[in-house]
Amino acid sequence: MISKTLFLTYFYLFIYILLSSGVILYNKWVLSPKYFNFPLPITLTMIHMGFSGAVAFLLVRVFKVVSPVKMSFEIYATCVIPISAFFASSLWFGNTAYLHISVAFIQMLKALMPVATFLVAVLCGIDKARCDVFFNMLLVSVGVVVSSYGEIHFNIVGTLYQVTGIFAEAFRLVLTQVLLQKKGLSLNPITSLYYIAPCSFVFLFVPWYLLEKPMIEVSQIQFNFWIFFSNALCALALNFSIFLVIGRTGAVTIRVAGVLKDWILIALSTVIFPESTITGLNIIGYGIALCGVVMYNYIKVRDVRASQLTAESLPDRISKDWKLEKKSSDIYVPDNGGNNEGSSGGNGSASDTNIDEETPLISSSRLSHIGRTQLTSHATGK
Repeated sequence: MISKTLFLTYFYLFIYILLSSGVILYNKWVLSPKYFNFPLPITLTMIHMGFSGAVAFLLVRVFKVVSPVKMSFEIYATCVIPISAFFASSLWFGNTAYLHISVAFIQMLKALMPVATFLVAVLCGIDKARCDVFFNMLLVSVGVVVSSYGEIHFNIVGTLYQVTGIFAEAFRLVLTQVLLQKKGLSLNPITSLYYIAPCSFVFLFVPWYLLEKPMIEVSQIQFNFWIFFSNALCALALNFSIFLVIGRTGAVTIRVAGVLKDWILIALSTVIFPESTITGLNIIGYGIALCGVVMYNYIKVRDVRASQLTAESLPDRISKDWKLEKKSSDIYVPDNGGNNEGSSGGNGSASDTNIDEETPLISSSRLSHIGRTQLTSHATGK
């Protein structure tokens, strides 16, 4: 007989995979000219941010489910605003990619996320360049290039949008670690939405006003309230589902679930969207990239174990304290104060984090090296 705890763990993982895949496919269906035909990715992202921010406001200020974080204007201006800017950019570019390339190819390009975060982290001086990690990053990059070469409907514009979104997300992750964590702030899914979603909405307003507002005025764009309401609700639910998953599983389990989700999503996209044809070269390239990611994860596991051995050589009290800290970074423990990639503490570097573009509002700093390679976060807004 399976225990109730184990059943709930697998149930939450199932819900996460279902919602994560569903949000991506839903966004593609809404934005694609061949289906719902709402080719306004910035507008769609603003709807997500506005809805998420409103719900978070009700939960924090009206129903008082959690307490707001004490935050000065200086911290908000120097931390939340730049993080929100890169967050908005990643969602904007990532959603725009749906207009040009297939869901399957987008998932393959997302394998570049560890590469982007590693490069940005090294550039910002919070991670060190290592030969073994560099080799893995090179392997991932070669795999993505091979996969791109095998893409039948390759579109340079869509690819550039997606890659730009990935690097924008990488900068957000690094800024989160450098700025918010150094300030000692801890944000949970609700407070992250409360602070970041409204600011991201404001940043999106400028490109929306310049690029999409004129399109809305001169074209017949259909708007179905229930379509957009359900779409935003799914994106919000996804953020909370990851909150539950992180609270019940370890880093390795999360990573395995993420890889499983990617394969399921690639397969489903070819069924739901027949134009998303996958070639043998696509699979080979993605397989090469995945090998690089797996090897990268192994290195991180080895580093963590080495740190554990070092800790065991210390006095019992110090060792015990370290293990408690390590545990808190491996499993997200709700603390009424932290979410998004913007929580404090954690042992890993920003280069370990991989974003699910549809789920960006998850605390990465509470995940170990491996778990953070999957959750992300590409929310959404995406």
